[in-house]
Amino acid sequence: MKGKARKAVAGEFLGSAGIRAVSNRNSKETEFRATRSKQRVGLDSNRNTIGTIHSTPFFPALSRGIAPQCILVRMVPLEGRLEFDPAWDADFFRALPSRPGVVRFAMRRQGAEPYLIRTADIRRAAERVLKEPEAGSKRLNLREVAAGVAYRATGSKFEQLVTMYGQAKIDFPRRYRDLLRLRPPALLKVNLNNDYPRCYVTRRIRADGGFYFGPFPSRRGAEAFAEGFLDLFKTRRCQIKIRRDPSYPGCIYSEMKMCLAPCFAGCTREEYDAEASRMVEALATSGASLTESLERERENASQSLDFERAAALHKRIEKVSAALRVLPEAARRVDELDAVILTRAVEPKTILVFPIHAGILRPPIFLGFGENSSGPRSVETLLRGELEPAAEASAAANPRAAEEENWRKRQAMRQASPELPEHLALLARWFYSKPREGEIFFRDAAWPYRRILRACGRLLAGTSGEDSGAAAPAPPT
Repeated sequence: MKGKARKAVAGEFLGSAGIRAVSNRNSKETEFRATRSKQRVGLDSNRNTIGTIHSTPFFPALSRGIAPQCILVRMVPLEGRLEFDPAWDADFFRALPSRPGVVRFAMRRQGAEPYLIRTADIRRAAERVLKEPEAGSKRLNLREVAAGVAYRATGSKFEQLVTMYGQAKIDFPRRYRDLLRLRPPALLKVNLNNDYPRCYVTRRIRADGGFYFGPFPSRRGAEAFAEGFLDLFKTRRCQIKIRRDPSYPGCIYSEMKMCLAPCFAGCTREEYDAEASRMVEALATSGASLTESLERERENASQSLDFERAAALHKRIEKVSAALRVLPEAARRVDELDAVILTRAVEPKTILVFPIHAGILRPPIFLGFGENSSGPRSVETLLRGELEPAAEASAAANPRAAEEENWRKRQAMRQASPELPEHLALLARWFYSKPREGEIFFRDAAWPYRRILRACGRLLAGTSGEDSGAAAPAPPT
């Protein structure tokens, strides 16, 4: 849903829920058009085109259709548009907001590439590029070639990043990744198609039936976690092709009894399969299944008065806890990564909610907490109406087949959107940034609606810490 139609529907829905709908952000342009109309007396009407907000040939990339492969283009489009006339540059600059955002400078020459930037001050950035240059200055100046600007004022760095990504993908479809320095994040992968699967670090995501876990802040961080985590299991770490040759000498891990050694037939295929399934299940549950299993064994050993075994199991639980201590909260099973990112919006008393379903960013939700709001219950109702159907649709598109008896098919990723690595990169860049603006909440058994509403209050009051959302305990089931 686009433009005014989207806002009209959103306004009607928010009004029924007792929430003040967010108005369209064009007050400055409207005021500027009124100012310019007063100045038209005695002036050539052909020159008075500065403040017009409409679709023109100077914005070809903005008027063309939405790229179907990029959902972010629909999410956060550039809303304000102004044509530039050097003769009226002072009025032009006054019409631009002095807010952080993304700015796109369109060129007069047909086919010329636009100039796309993100800035802490839209007006100052336009003045720097479009003002008359000083004598001898070597700064970039587009005064004689720019036809106009399109921009979007943003309320947070994450909204700015998402806006920049969506617009760059339209304007520079071949090099937008290099422009944004967008690199797929580091993940852990278990190749379940191999007879003897192993866990390793990768940056590639494919719908190849593998198990993917992440994202991590860096490759080094993923390797550091994998080193401690894989010490808890006896799966292989080598990259050789397993031939089950009894004459094969093995490796240091088999000598240290840290691997079942399928390379020289040190175990049966069924034994290795059972160990690999334990490892993948532990990853899928962020270590919960392994911890619960060891705690049950320790309890049984204590009840049977086998205190030596209970003490050994207790030390193993401490080792598991130490390995999981370095696991970031954002690192999860990729096809089940559901979360919401909360940030401040440009509009006053408004929160912008970015849902994430199966690792894919979805269109944002505007939550207005104005004077006419009826209370937090209506906001929770709105969130439930938006998040629950989306989660169900995501689960239907990425079936886990929980009833599948074969653990490999149950844990395999069956579908992978082409945008998945890029959206995970956007999430990882924001989540691991310091300081981090906004809060994030993950969906485990259910969405933590009460914690989300409390976080909205903190963001509106300006008391939200960078880790307050991430460090909160999991909601009760």
